[in-house]
Amino acid sequence: MELELPYPPSINHYWRRVGPRTLISREGRRFRERVLAILAAMRIRPLIGRLAVEVEVFPPDNRRRDVDNVFKALLDAMQHGGAYEDDSQIVRLSIEKRKPVEGGKTIVRIERV
Repeated sequence: MELELPYPPSINHYWRRVGPRTLISREGRRFRERVLAILAAMRIRPLIGRLAVEVEVFPPDNRRRDVDNVFKALLDAMQHGGAYEDDSQIVRLSIEKRKPVEGGKTIVRIERV
């Protein structure tokens, strides 16, 4: 399965503390909603079994970004959108940062292993 998704928020912007509670930020919720809409439009059915996930991220600009900071928002959104049942199914995970594109984007390839 190959998906083209929005560029995820960094883990540094994904969570917000509200008093004693930790919540997904507004930016994180917006990202998740966009991913859910894309997956619903594609009528994605959850993959089962062990999975390999390959990710290519195309940042929206040239600012310094840690490539590993996009995993949490991306994997959680794909799970909630029904790409797979649980991200614990992922046994191989790779990521590559590409040149920036306007607005940013993410290409995700998921296959059973």
